[in-house]
Amino acid sequence: MEAEGVIGIIGMLIALGLFVFFSFCLKLICEKAQVDPGVMIWIPFVQMIPMATVAGLNPFLLLLYFVPLVNIVFMFYHWAKVCTAIGKSPWLVIMMIIPVVNIAFLPLLAFS
Repeated sequence: MEAEGVIGIIGMLIALGLFVFFSFCLKLICEKAQVDPGVMIWIPFVQMIPMATVAGLNPFLLLLYFVPLVNIVFMFYHWAKVCTAIGKSPWLVIMMIIPVVNIAFLPLLAFS
């Protein structure tokens, strides 16, 4: 019983660390585009509002993420606009399709 608890705590710490890292990457992307993300960048789901601002999209369009099949097309469009806003090629969005490589997409945009 105790081993399961320890494994659960370690899993939660890893998940928290990944969330903080990817939120920091989103913060850096916003700063590259001269958008002040404020504290919204650290709140799950709400963090997409500053990213919509970076892409030049109306934040209400983020509701398209909840529409099946439309969300896939909108995701590529949204992130292509983000790439363009920070001076990267919109074709980088293809990285999101490739398993394992897609993990490097946000850090690539943030740190390059």
